[in-house]
Amino acid sequence: MLTETAYAKVNLALHVRARRADGYHELESLFAFCADGDGLSATPRDDGALTLAIEGPFADDLDAGEDNLVLRAARALQSTSGTMLGADLRLDKRLPIASGIGGGSADAAATLRLLVRLWEVRPMEIDFPAIAASLGADVPACLGSQTVFGAGIGERLETVDLDLEGTPILLVNPLIACPTGPVFKGWDGLDRGPFDPQDWRRGRNDLAAPAIALVPEVDEVLAVLRAQLPRVARMSGSGATCFALFASDAERDAAAARIEEDHPDWWGMASTLR
Repeated sequence: MLTETAYAKVNLALHVRARRADGYHELESLFAFCADGDGLSATPRDDGALTLAIEGPFADDLDAGEDNLVLRAARALQSTSGTMLGADLRLDKRLPIASGIGGGSADAAATLRLLVRLWEVRPMEIDFPAIAASLGADVPACLGSQTVFGAGIGERLETVDLDLEGTPILLVNPLIACPTGPVFKGWDGLDRGPFDPQDWRRGRNDLAAPAIALVPEVDEVLAVLRAQLPRVARMSGSGATCFALFASDAERDAAAARIEEDHPDWWGMASTLR
């Protein structure tokens, strides 16, 4: 059995520049990844079959059927590589569903990384970016799970050196699903200017306002995080998860303890950036 982590994705900033004719949106974002996330394991099968079992605190919120991104990623790699092997996959679902931290996309990317090793696929013979892009806009960034600047719908990725590795981060979610489609639909259409990844602290999340309109609790989460005096506090992706970056593990852990005591019904995860 082999294991892989589906690292939680964080949009340190997310600028929406335009709505495209195909229904997608032109974005500029700085993707970063936590050291923690969902867990994935797999054992090989000789008959080519693919199975998925889901466990963990958010297992009941996720369907293990054929449309699950883990199985879709496995089928895509199986077809592209031509392998005759299959796998019994097990997903430990630790991240909330529809929460803006790339749970499904991270799971799909982790599946590709895991099965490449399990099936001994030769990476140079596979177009992994194409497979990743076919599974979702965030999957290409999640495939490497390293800090990158993303443009377009997330498919144009550029490595940036910002020395963020090891930065303490706290994720908080009010445990209210915030579906991506309605949030994007609620964007007001105003281009508020480009994003400079080298000046990411001055960035913003243009989806925060429509997310708050749908889930007002996001505004409360942001207010609580900002009251902890972090270096930066913003919403990630289309919400409802918000994050705060701290100067030290001690400051992060103290903030996490205070928030857990005051809001025991919220979800939180203390981690560091990769």
